[in-house]
Amino acid sequence: MADLHITDFYRDAAKALNLIYGSFPRLVTVFIEDIAGPDSPDEFGLHSPRHQACFATLLWLAAEGYIRYQDTIRQEAIDQVTLTHKGFTLLSAQLSCHSALSEKITHINTRLGGQEPPSALVGDFSPAIDLLRAALQTRASSAIDTIMQILLNR
Repeated sequence: MADLHITDFYRDAAKALNLIYGSFPRLVTVFIEDIAGPDSPDEFGLHSPRHQACFATLLWLAAEGYIRYQDTIRQEAIDQVTLTHKGFTLLSAQLSCHSALSEKITHINTRLGGQEPPSALVGDFSPAIDLLRAALQTRASSAIDTIMQILLNR
């Protein structure tokens, strides 16, 4: 059985990288609620563990050199975020479309009513960001986990 916190980590990281890549090279503010969903702090102003985990994921991406940011806005957002050279080249790189990933995403897409595989899976090589977006589009944890494992192991 998969550890749910790791699955949440992969999903949060995938969503954040996709969001930041979509505005590259502009600096953007990334709100935690845009990635993890709405959160209501408790009576002491503390966020839910899910919200805190998403915030920690963004800080981890920065600490590992995938993104950079200027400041945090409490635990609500990180401000002036962009990809680093490492993050940009990782997401822009042409990856061999792993057959296991391709089969997994195609199977999930078909099961959800899609007629053909996402365009990112056509051909032998695809930009990593297209594979990441295809995995996010399926909303299947196994596909997102697989592509994030491939990317973070490069």
